[in-house]
Amino acid sequence: MCPESLAGISAGGGSPTHTEVTVARQSPQRPDADEPELDDTTGTSEPDVAEPADAAPDDAAVQTANRALWDELRIDPVEIALPAGTGFTLRAYRPASELTPTDVAERDADDPFLARRQVDTAADDDEEGDVVILDEDVAREFAESEDEEKRAQGDDDAEDGKDEADEVAADEAGDEEVPIFLTHRGRLLLFKTPESLVNFVRSGAPNDLSQLDSWAELSERVEPADIAPLDDDVYELDLVVENLRGGHDTWDPTLLIEAGEVARDLAYALRLPAVLDMLSTGSSLDDLDEALRASVGGGIGGFMGRRRLKKIGAQTASLGWRTIVGKISATVDWRD
Repeated sequence: MCPESLAGISAGGGSPTHTEVTVARQSPQRPDADEPELDDTTGTSEPDVAEPADAAPDDAAVQTANRALWDELRIDPVEIALPAGTGFTLRAYRPASELTPTDVAERDADDPFLARRQVDTAADDDEEGDVVILDEDVAREFAESEDEEKRAQGDDDAEDGKDEADEVAADEAGDEEVPIFLTHRGRLLLFKTPESLVNFVRSGAPNDLSQLDSWAELSERVEPADIAPLDDDVYELDLVVENLRGGHDTWDPTLLIEAGEVARDLAYALRLPAVLDMLSTGSSLDDLDEALRASVGGGIGGFMGRRRLKKIGAQTASLGWRTIVGKISATVDWRD
């Protein structure tokens, strides 16, 4: 069907008003293979034009070359869209024992809500005051109760110490890989362009990824063309809340599942315990995530997943995600 016919269908929303018959154009008759093709004006034969030897490689070859760098250094470019804009950053996964977490002291000091909570806690401690003993019998009972509490506390501390030792042993045995981003002092560094990201990497400026053994090599080899995130490393957090507000029938499982993955990674790397709690196992947003994952499958599992989604409140989910996106956005340090 010709382009004009297609345009009629698109504009009218239905079939065209008249029948058109599309006829394939006939290729002009080629001369015999052993006869040279003559120019219409000069009558001379046209020389064969050889393709330039330095023709640009196709996109697939460029993408393969770019991935070779990231696969070798075990670092990946990431693109994150937030309500304030879209930016590029870097992410890696390493055993927790090999990483020093980002220092959030300066960030938390700048948080007025956290500072206020700390002042309120100190004021409550000051108001407790000293205990005044008015009777010897009461004093003796008080001392005995203190001794009992200390013994109980000692038993609890010993038990806690054993539990902590078991946890350390388990961590050393497994040493799970954890995410680390291009962060500094508790803030996520996001760059508006690949060029600005590369300039930062080459500058030697302090950041948390510089502790990786492959960082020095990356700073020497990376080029702006290499900042090409895979589709799985592109996250649209700016669309999550609006999508959830649309209701169950409009929810995009891929969008929401990927948002949950990067939010968990960011919450761990940026040390945001409130976000981790909201996405922890058994939370309402974790239930949403599990139902979404089940719904994209086939068979009875997909059917049950879609039924579970119907029971999740759209308003509750959207409010929860608005809080998560807001907390992550508050940690971003935008770089041009």
